[in-house]
Amino acid sequence: MTLLQASLTDLTTRRLVLAAGLFGLLLLAARIIGLIVNPSSLYADETQYWVWSRDLDWGYFSKPPLIAWIIAATTAVFGDSDWAIRLAAPLLHTATALLLALSADRLFGRAVAAWTFIAWITLPSVWLSAAVISTDAVLLTCWALALYGFVRLRDGAGWSAVLLLGAGFGFGMLAKYAMGYFAAGLALAAILDPVSRRALVRSRLLVAGALALLIMAPNLIWNWRNDFATVSHTAANANWGGDMFNPGEAITFLIDQMGVFGPAFFIALGAIIVMLARQWRKGSADPRLIVLACFCVPAILVVTGQAFLSRAHANWAASAYAAATIIVVAVLLQGPRWRRWVLTGSVALHTLVGVTFATLAMSPALTEQAGLANAFKRVRGWPETATALAEAVERTGVETLVFDNRNDFHQMQRYGGAINAEFFMWMRYAGITNHAEQGWALPAGYDGPVLIASERPLEVPVMAFDFESLERAGDIRIDLGGGRERHYQLFIAEGYRPVVRTDQFEDAVRLSREARDAALQ
Repeated sequence: MTLLQASLTDLTTRRLVLAAGLFGLLLLAARIIGLIVNPSSLYADETQYWVWSRDLDWGYFSKPPLIAWIIAATTAVFGDSDWAIRLAAPLLHTATALLLALSADRLFGRAVAAWTFIAWITLPSVWLSAAVISTDAVLLTCWALALYGFVRLRDGAGWSAVLLLGAGFGFGMLAKYAMGYFAAGLALAAILDPVSRRALVRSRLLVAGALALLIMAPNLIWNWRNDFATVSHTAANANWGGDMFNPGEAITFLIDQMGVFGPAFFIALGAIIVMLARQWRKGSADPRLIVLACFCVPAILVVTGQAFLSRAHANWAASAYAAATIIVVAVLLQGPRWRRWVLTGSVALHTLVGVTFATLAMSPALTEQAGLANAFKRVRGWPETATALAEAVERTGVETLVFDNRNDFHQMQRYGGAINAEFFMWMRYAGITNHAEQGWALPAGYDGPVLIASERPLEVPVMAFDFESLERAGDIRIDLGGGRERHYQLFIAEGYRPVVRTDQFEDAVRLSREARDAALQ
């Protein structure tokens, strides 16, 4: 390459970096504005995180505490509106993209860094995740920080890299326990890559581990004092109690990953991993790609296995796509021209789909016309639901409102301020299964009348066993658009004496349901 060609290439790269930065700022601004004007309510999980943020602690029933701390910070500065609760989401994903770009720059140069930044902020899953506050957004920023620290450490950097690695891992564990996959990545990198092994066997790794443990320690102590509630809940999500041969679930999970990472990107990732495996056996694999694959493959393999044994949500392997984005971009920018078309075409497709769904989210009328009302039903109609429940409380004169669905309970904590009643959760099972039951379970022996808002008709026979009297008090139906509705059966009940949940009890419930179904036929 001549000096002139090198200068032109450098100029093109600088323009690309500048364009990527400008695009990122514009997209971040658009996403924040979208949060402010979005007419939808929070999802129930978002509301639960907001509830946590009002009572800061070192841990909670289903998740570590970092998301609650972040929501507490954004609402302290910008107020308690829905958009302020979600504000950290687009900021976190932009920070993740920047950190991944820094890692890519260290490994492959600025062109790969710029495209990594662009590719991340336009991933299909990021379009969704940047519009809602979730533990994945927090986890991925911490993951990207730890990855950048490791890449620098592998490259010979000093104590600053150690601190980044330790802090990223420690705070990542305070975001979501899926950060544990990162430790597996470190172990694999040490096994497969001599440079990583030399970097990791130094005493500095002990310092990174000590820092991570120091950050994690308060949550570990909280779990110990609370019967390891978060750890137990995470394990319970595996749901290994039923049939453990579910190939269809594994296939469904892998297909869903095309929606998470993009169809062409996911197919390209699979092809690259196969190529790297073959090259590694021959000793010709690019060690940089091998190292990145160590932080990508474990999560996908483990969660696919989990899906085969039981089930898995599409986002459970989300951490894999931090390193995967760098891998795919680096390979697609090399070799035949068609690879660049795959990269740019995927970014364009992801952006088009993301903008389309973001636009639909702004307008209930548009979602109905597009036949997508069902996709937004969980964030529609909550203020109207609160108004209807407030009227039911006033009509019946009952001052205790009981729910059988934790989502409804938390949404009324958020939107039901005008309801003149104390809220409780009815316990379906013997043990606590969610945060609402942990904090607001209806006390056994409660004698006063309660108004039950039930969204689970199959559980009504169980309630009948638990209360001395249970009488219908009407229905509430909330139109959610597209022919969908939120339906509550209302009951006035007294004398809460929960029956012990034995096998015999569950048999009696089953027979009661069968008798009711027969009567309805």
